[in-house]
Amino acid sequence: MVCKFTELHCKEVICLTDGRRLGFVEDVRIELPEGRVVAVIVPCPCRLLPFPGRRDDYVIPWSCIRRIGPDIILVDIRPEECRVPRQRSCFPL
Repeated sequence: MVCKFTELHCKEVICLTDGRRLGFVEDVRIELPEGRVVAVIVPCPCRLLPFPGRRDDYVIPWSCIRRIGPDIILVDIRPEECRVPRQRSCFPL
């Protein structure tokens, strides 16, 4: 299967274990020098407002992705297990 990052970026991630909508793919993790995608990164929803207050991301291993459809990505994982603190960016906005 061939897929561009821009195509993944527009897809919503749905958890198969409980049907929860996790959000939209924001980034991918790539293993270098092989160039293999190892995970997709979905920002956790902000509790109050959608401002830069997010502190966590869902880092979903590629092996947990069960199906990539035209609009959604189905994952088989417990969201609590893949929630990690957001890393600071090297480039401030």
